[in-house]
Amino acid sequence: MPQKLSAASIQKHLEIKEIKDDALVLKSGGLRAILMCSSVNFALKSTEEQDALIYKYQEFLNGLDFPVQIMVASRKFNIDPYIQMLQFKEKEQENELLRVQTAEYIDFIKGLTEMANIMTESFYLVVPFNPSPIKIGFFDKLFSREKSEAKEQAFQELKTQLWQRVEFAISGLKGMGIRAIPLNTEEMIELFYKLYNPSAKEDLELKKAKEMRLQ
Repeated sequence: MPQKLSAASIQKHLEIKEIKDDALVLKSGGLRAILMCSSVNFALKSTEEQDALIYKYQEFLNGLDFPVQIMVASRKFNIDPYIQMLQFKEKEQENELLRVQTAEYIDFIKGLTEMANIMTESFYLVVPFNPSPIKIGFFDKLFSREKSEAKEQAFQELKTQLWQRVEFAISGLKGMGIRAIPLNTEEMIELFYKLYNPSAKEDLELKKAKEMRLQ
């Protein structure tokens, strides 16, 4: 029976070195910010509104002088917390008729989720910043000498340039009616945990993943 892979062995195959101060730090020396984005129901728009959105999207892409990655994550919707809440309401309900109706509604929801997989979709925009090879070599020398202050200063300089791109992307998306919010450190840890553990529930295992912090 194959042995379960350890966190250290899995991390060897990832490009991520660490997640720090709301940014992904890659082994190559680059940084990444991840924006969670709202969606727009394009199909419900009128023809004129659709054309306007397409034009604004084209304008947004043409205004970028750096690459971006668009990611859509689909995940089976966890109905358990909602069912537990309804069951609590059922027990607390004093009216017999309402209690029966609540029980029937619970059975209906359970049956609905068993017949079809209800999925949730989340939309993300990944914004990169890659320092020049000269800077990477300079930073590596600083890091190898374990100069913590110089290392932190170098990281903050890179992050400042990354966040300039983040603000530009947020502004461009806002023009299309899309709200974008950068994920913080804990949210990015949770995102990657869910991506690599699609069947896991958000309980003690997720807590352990946060404690690891990909370091």
